[in-house]
Amino acid sequence: MQGALSIGVIGYGYWGPNIVRNFHGLDSVKSLFVCDLRSDACCAAKKNFPSVQTTTDVNTILSSPDIDAVAVITPVFTHYDLAKKALENGKHVFVEKPFTSTVAQAEELIELAEKKHLQIMVDHTFLFTGAVRKIRELVDKNVLGDLYYYDSMRVNLGLFQHDVNVIWDLAPHDLSIMDYVIDEKPEAISAHGKPHFSKRLEDVAFITVFFGNNIIAHFNVSWISPVKVRTTLIGGEKSMVVWNDLDADEKIRVYDKGVKVTNRKGVYDLLVSYRSGDIWAPKIQQNEALKEEAQYFIDCILQDKRPINDGHAGLRVVRMMEASTRSIHDEGKPVKLRG
Repeated sequence: MQGALSIGVIGYGYWGPNIVRNFHGLDSVKSLFVCDLRSDACCAAKKNFPSVQTTTDVNTILSSPDIDAVAVITPVFTHYDLAKKALENGKHVFVEKPFTSTVAQAEELIELAEKKHLQIMVDHTFLFTGAVRKIRELVDKNVLGDLYYYDSMRVNLGLFQHDVNVIWDLAPHDLSIMDYVIDEKPEAISAHGKPHFSKRLEDVAFITVFFGNNIIAHFNVSWISPVKVRTTLIGGEKSMVVWNDLDADEKIRVYDKGVKVTNRKGVYDLLVSYRSGDIWAPKIQQNEALKEEAQYFIDCILQDKRPINDGHAGLRVVRMMEASTRSIHDEGKPVKLRG
């Protein structure tokens, strides 16, 4: 497959217009189709992007021989059916996070895509931000040394979802970032959460992820915080990183701080000393992450290369969220992720 591709976008609600806008601006997209069950949404898409073709019939997108790839930007409970039909019709698939509602669904889609030699990309947009790329660079260059912990807080007041709890709404962002930044794979997960305004959907939750080495990760997600917080702390042997995604000027700060422990016979078995050095803010690439992700999706298809946010990456995130839900229902009992 060479040249430009034709893309069909299913869903023009909250996130759909952003997807359409970014695909629309790429030279490697020769034509764009938009589908939404609501005729007013189709009218809005046509008004904003006169060159796109619109329809309220999803089968038009899924079966059209003129469409090479389909972007599924719909509620999570629809992802599996729509992605499966697209793959069965020979189309590459871009799926909004989270990938699917269950591990079994994700595994089936991956198997189908591999059988048909098609690409799956999951919309883990943060992996394409300058901040996350810089954090990955710091880890790769061993600036932090051996990692100790990953601590993330993503809280705000609203937006309440009606089909998924706060973990399935907010945690995919941070779990996908952790999965990208840390090469080691987690072995178990424990979670606690409570629903305060619904009998079945937790609106605040705390997730702990256990690795086989010394790394531990913790996530706080909430729809009922009085303030909006988007902060991640990563502690390492040599340095520590604070990422404040709401800081426009210095999103990342690297702290040359650490702890040194020495053994000593006598009064104390351990002597602990603290190292405090410089604080510096590395230069972060200013880019629109979604635009880069859209171009990356096209490139992966044209060049037949595996995306970093492929179906397997999406599966790992779904597996952690599914395990988190099981743990919550079992009063925080750890759930194994392997074996």
